[in-house]
Amino acid sequence: MTDEPIIFTVFLVFTGAAVLATLALIARQSLLIAYIALGALLGPWGLGLVEHPETVAEIGNIGIIFLLFLLGLNLDPQDLLRSLRRTTIVTFASSTAFAGAGIAIGLGVGFTLVEALIIGGAMTFSSTIIGLKLLPTTVLHHQRMGRVIISVLLLQDLLAIALLLVIGGATGGENPWIQMALVLLKLPLLILVAIACAHYLLLPLIQRFDTFREYVFLLAIGWCVGLAELSFGLGLSREIGAFIAGISLASSPIAFYIAESLRAVRDFFLVLFFFSLGARFNLGMVEDAILPAVLTAGTALLIKPLVFRLLLMQTGETRARAGEIGHRLGQLSEFSLLIAALALSKGVIGELASYTLQLATILTFLVSSYLVVRRYPTPIALTDELRRD
Repeated sequence: MTDEPIIFTVFLVFTGAAVLATLALIARQSLLIAYIALGALLGPWGLGLVEHPETVAEIGNIGIIFLLFLLGLNLDPQDLLRSLRRTTIVTFASSTAFAGAGIAIGLGVGFTLVEALIIGGAMTFSSTIIGLKLLPTTVLHHQRMGRVIISVLLLQDLLAIALLLVIGGATGGENPWIQMALVLLKLPLLILVAIACAHYLLLPLIQRFDTFREYVFLLAIGWCVGLAELSFGLGLSREIGAFIAGISLASSPIAFYIAESLRAVRDFFLVLFFFSLGARFNLGMVEDAILPAVLTAGTALLIKPLVFRLLLMQTGETRARAGEIGHRLGQLSEFSLLIAALALSKGVIGELASYTLQLATILTFLVSSYLVVRRYPTPIALTDELRRD
């Protein structure tokens, strides 16, 4: 155990996940809940068997990168652009409403104005990983609902990056507004670089060596993580870079093979990601943070589906589709966890506000994923009628 800590950790995560997943299926619960609960059980504030969940989290984040890469591989860029134009107003209007609700809650429970502003900002985002992981592949890639959800999440990612830049500049350093302007200039540059490299380098290599499956597999992974790192280096998120990497290969006839090859790899890392969510939370703060966290989470779970439904219906969506999209986007985000941690490390907010936001985010993950799995088609649905991939 001492000589092989990584192997021991992987053993704990996946053996424990297999046991808890079995119990979850018997109890007709979401598998995502089992992974998060296992993290809390084995993490530093549980049994302490996994002492460094940050390492697991770093590895698990690869799952989100692959998730966005596979998403881009199966999307028509023209359809995505049309969806982005239609959902811009929805995204910004809903973000304003959610931020206002979060600020009101923060002030209402006694946090400072700055802490309330941070909570309001973190309330605006929905989870990319929950929203996309629980969509059937056919809906995700080929139907309007998938395009709408993707476009909203991408716009929210840009807003999250802007908020992170503001928090990062709150204690000095470069002007965050200048950084945001530079980010807006770097995004088109990244897209042009990706298109050029894919057209003149990647696709010719794939066409020449497509009979060597291992080579295509390695080339796809290298392209995905390479563009993700380039995006991060430019001040964007790795997820946006991975998505652009996928889009750049979407027209290739081998895109389907790449997507199928990487699906199992993606799921492996996503188990680690959800485990790390539960393992990183300080259970010792639950008693102090539980009431404001429940209030924050409950408000998000109530108003997000409603606001999204009303706004989407104004753009011409049917009531049923708008309602389902609202529920699929009715939680807080991975960015909410990152914002809470960054703001605490910068001294912008106190421990109680940070852990309130973290606990609220995890609670929305649990409740939202459970509701979606129970009500709508998902790859991990509890009934045969709703299970689709």
